[in-house]
Amino acid sequence: MTRIGGDVVVETLRALGADTVFGLPGQHALGLFEALRRADDLRVIGARVENNLAFAADGYARARLAADPDGPVPVTPMVVSTGPGALLTLASLQESRAASVPVLGISSQVPVAGLGGGRHGYLHELPDQQASFAGVVKSVHTVRAVSQVPTALREAWESAATAPYGPVWVEIPQDVLLAPASLPPITTATARPAPLDPLPELVEEAARLLGAAENPVILAGGGALRAGAHAELKALAEALRAPVLSTFGGKGVFGWDHELSGRSWLEDWHSTEFLAHADVLLVLGSGLGELSSNYREFAPRGRIVQVEADLGKLESNYPALGIHADVRLTLGALLERVPFRAADGLAEKAVGELLGKVSARLDAQDLGLERKLLADLRAAVPEGTQTFWDMTIAAYWAWSAWNPDGAPIHTAQGAGGLGYGLPGALGGAAATGGPVLAVSGDGGAMYGVAELATAVQHGLDVTWLIVDDGGYGILREYLTGEFGRTTATELARPDYVALARSFGVPAVQATSDNVGAVLAEALRTPGPGVVVLPARLKMFAPTHLEKS
Repeated sequence: MTRIGGDVVVETLRALGADTVFGLPGQHALGLFEALRRADDLRVIGARVENNLAFAADGYARARLAADPDGPVPVTPMVVSTGPGALLTLASLQESRAASVPVLGISSQVPVAGLGGGRHGYLHELPDQQASFAGVVKSVHTVRAVSQVPTALREAWESAATAPYGPVWVEIPQDVLLAPASLPPITTATARPAPLDPLPELVEEAARLLGAAENPVILAGGGALRAGAHAELKALAEALRAPVLSTFGGKGVFGWDHELSGRSWLEDWHSTEFLAHADVLLVLGSGLGELSSNYREFAPRGRIVQVEADLGKLESNYPALGIHADVRLTLGALLERVPFRAADGLAEKAVGELLGKVSARLDAQDLGLERKLLADLRAAVPEGTQTFWDMTIAAYWAWSAWNPDGAPIHTAQGAGGLGYGLPGALGGAAATGGPVLAVSGDGGAMYGVAELATAVQHGLDVTWLIVDDGGYGILREYLTGEFGRTTATELARPDYVALARSFGVPAVQATSDNVGAVLAEALRTPGPGVVVLPARLKMFAPTHLEKS
């Protein structure tokens, strides 16, 4: 059987460590999909729409990172065709970039002679497909000959796996994928991402500041979670007796019920003030952006030490002692230098007071339905079950309220696009074997409903909760709050139970009283399932109304 360029792609991916490829074929990618057919040791998982395919690859990588934070970086290949297929992945790759998820996008291209032209009349041809991706992914790589395939893929893999992780893009022309391959079989392609070590002088200064602080506090962001810095963070917090709050993207990197855990109520003014009151705030893997700074209301009164692998985010919002480095490596270096303090109960008392204020604030609002729902969902999820949340009011609550210990939470709040829940969970189920939970609103559900067919086809163990409030719920709240009325938020929608059953997926409608029990049963049942909850949720009151 003649080896072709597509075979060299597959051989290189296998040598780099891939065992699963997410793929949706197209005319220019036929050579690559023929090679995938021949590779019986690579699993290929499809989708019905390319943006959902990219979300699924993202979910697979996140699930692997959560399941094995000490393992190799789970760069996840995704293969699509030229032009329309490639462009449909952009919104999903924006989420992967914002959340530092290592996805390796591979696209076919028009034949080499047509690259950069846009005038040859090839189907799907663009004048410059690379340009569409350059501002979204970490790096773009173009192959023009079979001999360039191994090196291009290795460079792309290293880019994706270098802190901060992120998506990358490789384009391979149709004629390269179909060309006879004279290279010997590729078996030893090895990616070696360079470690991003902190500068010793900066570590020394950070250790001095933290050691002298009377009220040190730590804010753990998504960069700490992606770095797998769980153990190092716990050790440093206990050494300094420093309370730890987590950003929404950093949930799970520090124990929810640890005595020093201030949890994740970052849209609560008490949490914002708690962070601002620190005389030294150690920010780990967060740019202190819009959400983490409580919509720019955070006003620190002490020093900030910021550890960030993304150079562009370092001191981008607040002045700090900026350390451009991997969070885990930096924490390891700090642990060798900071003084260890005896526990005196003061930090634990401060954390207890903070959480008491948050609880009292919620108690003062009419939020019984929302708080009960989150508690019921959390109780229904078995230990070890990963969860994937779309941009919906239930997810906005989960950002703050979800206990991720034993139930890791993955959300689309990096870029904030709709449609992540189900396809992300399909990737998560492919990575872990399931069960996994997906949560969507009825608006976001329509973005990915076709992937119920994918769940059935691949036998993926995903339970999908659809909270049906008849519209784009959070936008309804925003518009009503700002203008007193809504526009374009109310939606006609299908009978989700009947629609799911038409795919051959078991489905049931729940109520707010029994949703916990119904969801628990669905999660115990192997294979895909759908639970629909008609409910109109609301958010807790915005902080600017409560500062006084």
